[in-house]
Amino acid sequence: MTTSRNLLAFITLISTILILTACAGRTRVESDLHIKGAPDWVNEGTNILKHDNDRLFHGVGMAPDMGDMSLQTSTADDRARAEVAKILTSYMQVVSRDYTAAAKGGDDQSLESSISRQINNVSRINLTGSRIIGHWRDQKTNVIYSLAEIDMEQLKTTLKKVQDMNEGFKDHLTSQGDHIFDRMLEDRK
Repeated sequence: MTTSRNLLAFITLISTILILTACAGRTRVESDLHIKGAPDWVNEGTNILKHDNDRLFHGVGMAPDMGDMSLQTSTADDRARAEVAKILTSYMQVVSRDYTAAAKGGDDQSLESSISRQINNVSRINLTGSRIIGHWRDQKTNVIYSLAEIDMEQLKTTLKKVQDMNEGFKDHLTSQGDHIFDRMLEDRK
């Protein structure tokens, strides 16, 4: 019994040292574009964030002056949705790795490959489901910025409708998705 406790304490100590070492070596990148007069979301860029009890995926897209305001706005909107798809794919890959580690079943390579294909499908589905919640035009440059959003509840609702997705993965995302999101958000700080 004492040997088990000592081993657990040793493993915990080593894990803590490794985590602290990894965090200390991480490069921090300033994400503020410093555009005066721009809304915070423009300067912060594509991001995940928590607002009240909502877990949100935000994508920011921009389009330069094209001489056609409608085309320019549409282009910025499409780019914002593409940014949501990118950050959503990154999130889903973290969930996938977490699930694969938790499942520890037979053919891990086959499971990872299958889930990776499913993640791409879910990202494409959610790309069309993201909504544009803001626009801003820089008066100096005439660049238009768009803000697209998907929330965690919308993601979970979409996953429930996907027919050919691994049920274990769906259950894992439903039960652990918020925790994984919060962990990713904390890692960004």
